[in-house]
Amino acid sequence: MPIAEMLARKPKGIIFSGGPKSVHVEGAPSIDEAVYAGGVPILGICYGAQLVAQQLGGEVARSGVGEYGRTALEVTTSSALFGELPLQQEVWMSHADSIAAPPPGFKVTARTEAVPVAALEDRDRAVYGVQFHPEVAHTPRGQEILKHFLYDVCGCRPSWTMVSIIEQAVEQIREQVGDEKVICGLSGGVDSAVAAALVHKAIGDQLTCVFVDTGLLRMNEAEQVEETFRRQFQIDLVHVKAADRFVEALNDINDPERKRKIIGETFIRVFEEVAAEHQDARFLVQGTLYPDIIESGTKDAARIKSHHNVGGLPDDLQFELVEPLRNLFKDEVRVMGEELGLPEEIVWRQPFPGPGLAVRIVGTITQERLEILRRADAIVVEEIKRAGLYRELWQSFAVLPVVRSVGVMGDERTYAYPIVIRAVTSDDAMTADWARLPYDVLERMSSRLINEVPGVNRVAFDVTSKPPGTIEWE
Repeated sequence: MPIAEMLARKPKGIIFSGGPKSVHVEGAPSIDEAVYAGGVPILGICYGAQLVAQQLGGEVARSGVGEYGRTALEVTTSSALFGELPLQQEVWMSHADSIAAPPPGFKVTARTEAVPVAALEDRDRAVYGVQFHPEVAHTPRGQEILKHFLYDVCGCRPSWTMVSIIEQAVEQIREQVGDEKVICGLSGGVDSAVAAALVHKAIGDQLTCVFVDTGLLRMNEAEQVEETFRRQFQIDLVHVKAADRFVEALNDINDPERKRKIIGETFIRVFEEVAAEHQDARFLVQGTLYPDIIESGTKDAARIKSHHNVGGLPDDLQFELVEPLRNLFKDEVRVMGEELGLPEEIVWRQPFPGPGLAVRIVGTITQERLEILRRADAIVVEEIKRAGLYRELWQSFAVLPVVRSVGVMGDERTYAYPIVIRAVTSDDAMTADWARLPYDVLERMSSRLINEVPGVNRVAFDVTSKPPGTIEWE
């Protein structure tokens, strides 16, 4: 959109977001510098702050010391962004380049041990920048920083409500599908469940939900989905048993991107077959969230992994997609689910990836490995619930790397698989921190995994945050 057209809409403020590029590389995202003369407050975040610095005469350089994850920030002078907040606080970083010198007229308002310019501002022009990410949950005072910008600098007032979002979504769904038949890919997770409830609110009996048993699910998941959605909610549910089909399609596939694309395409083929049996339904509902889109890659965002419902979709897709949650994060979807009346056990269920256990087996898929991982994952979740930690964690699960290690059990040599326990805290999955699980919980899980799951002789605990790691291993 041309800057003049954007300014004509009289925005209250403008935010330049973060991104994976360096301001120095060819084709890096930029913006018409006329925006700085528009009189509209600007906040640059991470890459956005570097862009502000570069365009207004500062210096951006690669210092040789990147910052990833939790970082200590020191506020060095009074600032409109930090207001009454503490001078020492934790923030979440993810950058390689740094602002080496601020532009003329700017003052530095915060620093870290590695970066001398972690925040800067020019109050006269109402242009601000922060090298860290205030928008993520792992910057504890981040929401307050954003409120200072929105309320104190821009003069905004809070008017967003979940009820208004639902009403707007219902109207858009009705406008998109009219009186045609619609099918919904229902996994039993919170995203697809909320999407189904929202679309059902909009079009009622025009909707048919399709649950595909891929053979890549958690223990007893198919039975739980049947019980919840067919019997408790009386939803028109088609249960497709396609385990052999999915596992066969994944035979000898090792690369995680290929796994995701194969699974995404196989889902679509199954949905096409069901649609043909239901008056050739032309619309497919998916519980796609904003993080799915970003991580799958966009023009301005690097591909981290192709989510099966975004980057894994086939080129010859015959459906028109209905994705009412695509601009929301998981925490917002949970609020919507509660507003729509979904039960707590669905709304607060930990996320489970669409490709299922296929992206938690690091290597090729076999029925033996699936069974080992399924049993191991059930033990991890049982112990997390037993410890009263389930609601505190974003995700907790088991990973099976396809390697073997030597062990000794019953005074005999074993050569078996390790299980890696992964547990993280997060609000939106864009960032995550590894959970500090109590030692006694880890001990119980380790003991049970080795004693109760044949083929396992070693247990490890993943202590990697996101970034630099991802939550899932593939």
